[in-house]
Amino acid sequence: MTMPVSTDPKFVVLLGGALIVTPRLRADMAGARVVAADGGMRHAESLGAVPELWVGDFDSTPPELVAAWPQVERQLYPAAKNETDGALAVSVAAERGARAILLAGALGGERSDHALMHLLHAVSLEEMGFAVKLTSGEEEAWPLLPGRRDIDLPKGSLFSILGLAPLSGLTIDNARYPLKDFSLPFGSSRTISNVAEGPIRLSLAAGRAILIARPYDLSGA
Repeated sequence: MTMPVSTDPKFVVLLGGALIVTPRLRADMAGARVVAADGGMRHAESLGAVPELWVGDFDSTPPELVAAWPQVERQLYPAAKNETDGALAVSVAAERGARAILLAGALGGERSDHALMHLLHAVSLEEMGFAVKLTSGEEEAWPLLPGRRDIDLPKGSLFSILGLAPLSGLTIDNARYPLKDFSLPFGSSRTISNVAEGPIRLSLAAGRAILIARPYDLSGA
């Protein structure tokens, strides 16, 4: 099975975690529609983006941020709800036709539980056929499911693969530490801190994983 590839329409969901504007982030956002989740709206100005909808319970949105964006339609939810604001924003994007979703501000930040939930949610979205990428600008992440995938990374950048289950048939090409048809036990650190030799090629026979990369961190070069 070949993993999903990005197809239009593409959506960016602004989340509340850390976000640094980088050339790669701007390239990822080119031509995309934007939805903001609660406090993730604080990233809109630095990105030069005007979301088409602002979703959430607004418990992490200061009044001055609301006042700064009066033209953006808001969809208000109660604080006592069954989904996070980020999950609601993703649902809105899907309802509006998204097939590729960039979760911006999904990594790092004050809430490690939210960051982990974004990673797990991304895997479930990929299983449903969406093409998903997560970013903080400095770090980027992709779900890995059975199939083949190419990921464009600069030569010398660090990346790690975190298995969410035992992995089998894992192949990593064009990296300092390649693997061929490898079985990775759950909880193993074998695939932490690899170094890309340029765009990397991956394949996986069984299991689920997350690849986290630092495309601007060339300390491994």
